[in-house]
Amino acid sequence: MQKFVTLDKFAHRQFVAAKEMATRAAPVGKIAFDKQAFEDKVNEEIERRGGLDACLEPGYAPFCKHVFMKNFCGARTLDLAITEGNKHLLRTAYEARREGELPVLARFFDVADIDEVPEAEMLDIILYSREQINVENKSMGEAGDPDEKAPWGIISIKPQNQDKELPMQPITMLRNALGKEEGGSGVPLDKESYLKSVAYWSEHAAIKS
Repeated sequence: MQKFVTLDKFAHRQFVAAKEMATRAAPVGKIAFDKQAFEDKVNEEIERRGGLDACLEPGYAPFCKHVFMKNFCGARTLDLAITEGNKHLLRTAYEARREGELPVLARFFDVADIDEVPEAEMLDIILYSREQINVENKSMGEAGDPDEKAPWGIISIKPQNQDKELPMQPITMLRNALGKEEGGSGVPLDKESYLKSVAYWSEHAAIKS
């Protein structure tokens, strides 16, 4: 099997520890699946479709691509529509995804407040180019793998119910615009994309455990 993508260490945070897989269901936002087996599944699907050119979808920048595939790992959906019946459950917090990033304000539902979170129908596999991953690692003072040859790295997995990209959250777009030194990608803010993001996330919120 050809190796089109690898699971980048930035995405490892989404996976449940191996010792916990058989003892409990994965929290929302987590993947209860072996990391190497997950990487293999994505490579198999890309190969089955005829290679990268046949299945890569454009992302928010040239170095970002998506692969959409059926949910094979039982992951639960990551967001809910905001309704009159649940809007009182919305919470906020300042959060950073990893050390070295500036904390930013997040709005979300706590999974403990939700009766049942269904499995997602699809997985949005988000890829960064090897060049971009190396640049961002260097900017954050982190060492990459000089022997890694796969042209794309999986940097995030989004379980969802649509086979297309959901808008990036507005605060993530703002973080990216801050630059690589603050944990962003350095892509300037696009006003039209930002307003589309605001329209979606005004009516939806992420679910967090």
